Amino acid sequence: MPKSKRNRPVTLSKTKKKGREHKENVVNAIRESVEKYDSVYVFTFENMRNLKFKEFRDQLKSSSRFFLGSNKVMQVALGRSIADEIRPGLHKISKLLRGDSGLCCTSLPKEEVERLFNEYEDYDFARTGSIATEKVELNEGPLDQFTHEMEPFLRKQGMPVRLNKGVVELVSDFIVCEEGKALSPEAARILRLLGIKMATFKLHLTCRWSSEDFEIYREGLEDSDVESS
Repeated sequence: MPKSKRNRPVTLSKTKKKGREHKENVVNAIRESVEKYDSVYVFTFENMRNLKFKEFRDQLKSSSRFFLGSNKVMQVALGRSIADEIRPGLHKISKLLRGDSGLCCTSLPKEEVERLFNEYEDYDFARTGSIATEKVELNEGPLDQFTHEMEPFLRKQGMPVRLNKGVVELVSDFIVCEEGKALSPEAARILRLLGIKMATFKLHLTCRWSSEDFEIYREGLEDSDVESS
C-alpha cells in the first residue's frame, strides 16, 4: 500500500526551532484541511484589514478554514510539482499562490463560495502610501468640524490654519490629496479626521481545485502559468 504523502516529513529552510515548528504546524494543518474539505481556493486581497477578515472568516468557520502567511510554506504543504503534490492537481493551485494570497479550504458549494467572495467588500480609511481615489480640496474659510484644540495639530499636518475668535479657519485653499497619487502620512491623517474613506478591503478568487476539476477565475492567467515544470 503506498505511503500517504500527507504524513511524510517536511524539510524547510534553516530557522530557529520555534519558527521551524510553526511552519511545520502550518504545513500539517493545510494538509489535514485538504483531506477534510471538498475544495481548495486560492484568493487574493486588497487593503487587508485583519479585524474585518477575522469577521468574514468566523462567518464560515463551521464549513471552511482559511490560511494566510508565507506563500512558500503554503506551496510546500500542497506540493509544487506533480512529484510532490499531496493530491492530484494541487500543484496547479500552488503555482498561483503569488503576492498577497491566501487559501480557503471549504465544503461549501462552489456557487456559494463565489457569491460570498464576489459580494464582500468593506470600506475603511486609507493608510500612508495608498493611492488616492479622488482629489480632496478644502476651501478657504472656517472649518466648523474641528474644535479650537485641533488647530496646532492641523498646522503640524501642513494645513494653513489659524484661530479666528475661537474658530479654526483655513487661510487659503488647501489640497489634501490628488487622485492617483500616493497618500502622505499627513494626508492620511487629515482624511481620517474628515471621515473620508478611500480604502476598500476586497477579496478576489484566483482559482478552485477539487478532486474532480480545476478552474481559474482571474482573467489573464494562462494555462502555461499552471503547467508543471
